[in-house]
Amino acid sequence: MYGKAIISLAFITLLLITFSLLIGTVDIRSYFFPSPDGAHNFPCKPTGTQSSPSAPLKVYMYDLPRRFNIGMMERKKGGGDDTPVTTAEELPRWPVNAGVRRQHSVEYWLMASLLGSGGEGEEREAVRVLDPENAEAFFVPFFSSLSFNTHGRNMTDPETEKDRQLQVDLISFLRKSKYWQRSGGRDHVIPMTHPNAFRFLRQLVNASILIVADFGRYPKSLSTLSKDVVSPYVHNVDSFKDDDLLDPFESRKTLLFFRGNTVRKDKGKVRAKLEKILAGYDDIRYERSSPSAEAIQASTQGMRSSKFCLHPAGDTPSSCRLFDAIVSHCVPVIVSDLIELPYEDEIDYSQFSIFFSINEAIQPDYLVNQLRQFPKDRWIKMWRQLKKISHHFEFHYPPMKEDAVNMLWRQVKHKLPGVQLEVHRNHRLKVPDWWQQRR
Repeated sequence: MYGKAIISLAFITLLLITFSLLIGTVDIRSYFFPSPDGAHNFPCKPTGTQSSPSAPLKVYMYDLPRRFNIGMMERKKGGGDDTPVTTAEELPRWPVNAGVRRQHSVEYWLMASLLGSGGEGEEREAVRVLDPENAEAFFVPFFSSLSFNTHGRNMTDPETEKDRQLQVDLISFLRKSKYWQRSGGRDHVIPMTHPNAFRFLRQLVNASILIVADFGRYPKSLSTLSKDVVSPYVHNVDSFKDDDLLDPFESRKTLLFFRGNTVRKDKGKVRAKLEKILAGYDDIRYERSSPSAEAIQASTQGMRSSKFCLHPAGDTPSSCRLFDAIVSHCVPVIVSDLIELPYEDEIDYSQFSIFFSINEAIQPDYLVNQLRQFPKDRWIKMWRQLKKISHHFEFHYPPMKEDAVNMLWRQVKHKLPGVQLEVHRNHRLKVPDWWQQRR
């Protein structure tokens, strides 16, 4: 009896082993023929130098000649030095009289953050590494927005040839880098927040992580929300530091404020329509204006004395006006169907902004009636939220905790897992990427 039981048990055990071998859940070779390096005995380890989620992003910054960055800031000084900037002491301060060029200075603040060595109490989402082998991302310190603003007064000015040549020289430089070649540029970070930045050769850097203000002038083949980072413009108006009135709702006498150009292309044509619709209201200020120091000062006062600040689409979906409103604690009224917003995976803009489609906004009286009926307690809640989050839109050197500089580097860090996926897939693919073909 016991013999039959033992034979049955042995038979069942043999069947289970045979079945496991067939479906691949047991690899008997690993027990009798271990690999020389012990690979079968240990968990697979990921390649690369990825840090923990809380650790600063390790960034290698290329040593580009000064003509690609601060040389454009030193032109009036007659500086002929083209050696790369390697320390924070060599970096000039961003000029206080830069006017509206300041809004496109994101490239400057990102470069400055990597040059700094850190200080007491300084919070950093990214640190510079001098050995590219240790880098998780590569920063290209080309001031493409400043180059567009500096070289030529308009798109057809012969002076723009200097901008084009800088782009040609940069592409030549990057293509010689083994780190660019290794990833196809996918782990390289290139700021271009002006809508016309890098306009001659953008398609040659379309795999990189681009820092953009919006996607208004970028085809989907060049720039997408999945790989690129949306940046705020650097605000032009002064931040409202002492906004501590007991009743801010009643103290802001203007219902809705707008100041700026009203003649725009494409979706920006809504500005002219809104100008007509909003005319004749005593508590609405809709003012035509061109960029100037006086206009910036007038906008500062206008936003601080208004409950709502209008942000209609312009030539592109976004503009500096939105971020001027945020640091003025004026509740943004956004009329821009194609707008994308900074840090939206971390910030819910509906907590401090109101959104209208263009079709809604151009209906006579609709927008005004909605704002007149807006509850005071809800507005107060939005105003408080604006005060709470406005530091995310401030650019500092050295960077401060969760300011715009650190928030942008954190966004870059969020993109890297997708970048690594693309790089690793590209290394092993032997045929054209079928996912790209399906789009």
